[in-house]
Amino acid sequence: MNALTSLAEAEPAPYWLQDPARPEAGAALVGRETCDLAVVGGGYTGLWAALRAKERDPSLDVVVLEADRIGAAASGRNGGFCAASLTHGLGNGMERWPEEMAELERLGHENLRDIGATLTRYGIDAEWELTGELNVATQEWQIPGLAEDAEAASALGRAPILLDAAEVRKEVDSPTYLGGLWDRDGVAMVNPAKLAWGLADACRSLGVRIYENTRVTGLHSGSRLRLSTPYGAVVAGKVALGTGVFPPLLKRLRHFLVPVYDYALVSEPLSKEQREAIGWTHRQGLGDSANQFHYYRLTADDRILWGGYDAIYHFGNEIHAELERRPATFATLAEHFFTTFPQLEGLRFSHAWGGVIDTCSRFCAFFGTAHGGRLAYAAGYTGLGVGATRFGADVMLDRLGVGLAPGEETERTRLRMVRSKPVPFPPEPLRYGVIELTRREIARADRNGGRRGLWLRTLDRFGLGFDS
Repeated sequence: MNALTSLAEAEPAPYWLQDPARPEAGAALVGRETCDLAVVGGGYTGLWAALRAKERDPSLDVVVLEADRIGAAASGRNGGFCAASLTHGLGNGMERWPEEMAELERLGHENLRDIGATLTRYGIDAEWELTGELNVATQEWQIPGLAEDAEAASALGRAPILLDAAEVRKEVDSPTYLGGLWDRDGVAMVNPAKLAWGLADACRSLGVRIYENTRVTGLHSGSRLRLSTPYGAVVAGKVALGTGVFPPLLKRLRHFLVPVYDYALVSEPLSKEQREAIGWTHRQGLGDSANQFHYYRLTADDRILWGGYDAIYHFGNEIHAELERRPATFATLAEHFFTTFPQLEGLRFSHAWGGVIDTCSRFCAFFGTAHGGRLAYAAGYTGLGVGATRFGADVMLDRLGVGLAPGEETERTRLRMVRSKPVPFPPEPLRYGVIELTRREIARADRNGGRRGLWLRTLDRFGLGFDS
């Protein structure tokens, strides 16, 4: 069977969102509402903001406005890697905020533990598995990088396990693996859609009002902030903005964010014999160490989710439902899958989909306020937001003073990482040209043993280098 045959019956829809247990959509807002805090966006950032606000101050009246359904966008389409890292990996953080990395690592691991505790406290069954993540080398040039990452992590008090080819193949058996680095406690696997739905239920249990299919069409400033919607409006004392890369209510954010499409496949469930053929008894999340990398993991019913590699930007920040289907990328992913796991020949894929990532030039979230400090935002997670969105929500609430004394700072708001902004992207058509050139040079670096050409080295010099 060739790789294309494996896609013949793949449904072009996100596996997680096809769950029969998906809640029915809530009602849209009709009429006028008032509240203390309005949250725009029913993904992770918005839901964490609403939940954390009520936990900080149960007396607050909180409303969430979601343009579609809870978790319908990035929060319900991702791979379900819930990482402790707040900086899109240790390397990216060390290049930008080396003096803060010990504190950022501590805060990130505390954040991950608190997410797990929240699921327990509210009885959220999000298929949480604290398995860690195994990064594998599939080319000789990637092996020294794993050793460097292990040394850097050890210097910050972490204890990842460096594996040689035989050891890594005992964990997960692929003929392509030459080595690995297993971070045992820094990543949990989760069902991303169930996480979003569970957070929404937890919010409602605390009295948060959630309106779905309610797009915010305008923001007006006065003595209070007024959010216009198709059938009504919300008047709020404060606003938390968690809309990701979708057209923002703040025009300034358009300079810092680009929508990048990422794609994934999910297989049919593995048979007992197929599971035995690959091992994977510890169920870690996996990623390879190429610049254009794959990420993959087991689902609760032993399917394999396989994603990554292509990251596609469309001219003019275009976002459209048709762009979620890209047969050329699905074919490439399927071919790479069977190169990695030739022993699974004959396996078919049940789902194939794409989704848009909010990408910024520093590859991890940035934060800010507007309207005299009455509106706060967090955006730019660049594909590693499942865990970091909770931290981002707390930063927004800190900036809004929720549960704090007037003018009070926190350990989060004192961070240079939180106080600084990424370099803005250039306007079109230069924006498209720069991104496409970078994509081609990244692919060339992978073909050339990881050697980064002049363009990538220039980006690295200005703190704009990226490896995926």
